[in-house]
Amino acid sequence: MLPAFEALFTGAFGSRRAVLETLTRSTPLILTGLAATLAFRAKIWNIGAEGQLVIGAMSGYFAFTLFGGFPRAILFVLIILFSFAGGAAYGLLAGFLKVRFRVDEIISTVMLNYIAAFFLSLMLSSIGPWREEGSYYQQSAEIPEAARFPVFISDSRLHVGFVIALLAAVAVWILLEKTPLGYEIRAYGFNPVASRFKGTNVSGLVMLTLALSGGLAGLAGASELYGIHHRVVMDLSIGLGFTGIIIAMLAALDPFGVVIVSILFGGLVNGAFKLQIVTGVPSAFISAIQAIVLLFALSAAVLARYRIVRSVEDAG
Repeated sequence: MLPAFEALFTGAFGSRRAVLETLTRSTPLILTGLAATLAFRAKIWNIGAEGQLVIGAMSGYFAFTLFGGFPRAILFVLIILFSFAGGAAYGLLAGFLKVRFRVDEIISTVMLNYIAAFFLSLMLSSIGPWREEGSYYQQSAEIPEAARFPVFISDSRLHVGFVIALLAAVAVWILLEKTPLGYEIRAYGFNPVASRFKGTNVSGLVMLTLALSGGLAGLAGASELYGIHHRVVMDLSIGLGFTGIIIAMLAALDPFGVVIVSILFGGLVNGAFKLQIVTGVPSAFISAIQAIVLLFALSAAVLARYRIVRSVEDAG
């Protein structure tokens, strides 16, 4: 058992290169964790970060197809804006369904995940416009070096998306704790009925919250596309949106806590490869560890609300 944990730790934080890779892997997790945090603080259960991430990545790639010849700095800004807007629009769609047709956001966001995946598959199919010419795989042509996110260190994959994620964490904290909108989000999550009597535009608040949440997930899509994969592929996200929910819950819906937990989870994913090499334990075991950690954390949170007292009958 001890060699397994040692291999897991050294694979995640045992060297400079391991730390940089861990930070790289934590980048999309920070953004999807923030997406869940923002929505969950209002008790709006956005389970669609997975699909919003995909739509954000596709929107970012669409920006590249339109403005690929622009200077790098301008193209970078356009990619970020398009990715955020794409994810936000997809989140806004779920908000519209909730306020206009009373469709539960859990159902709508989960179903929209599948729609995003099928739409991506269509765009990369043999009849789709993004399929790389002559390729047998569902993938786009490779994004040129000039359009990729710049990396901080030449021998690592740590890219500027990590800074974007940290800035997003600060922005979400300021939004929730220091602005009137953040107060309304927290108030609605605490007591929706009181918010309505207070005069809050609940429909607008729900749609705006889901749009901002989706936009953060869309930035995670841009991070994966332009920082890691460098082409549109079917496996842009393998559970990143759902892992973000786990991270948000473990961080107690605190934006800065999301950063810390995301780095730890990024370390688990990064260390899993050395764990498999040293012990033969499949790297998929890390998913079980994440689920177990969440289970214990939620159980502890529930049990902490109760205390054992001695009843009068027992005392007699």
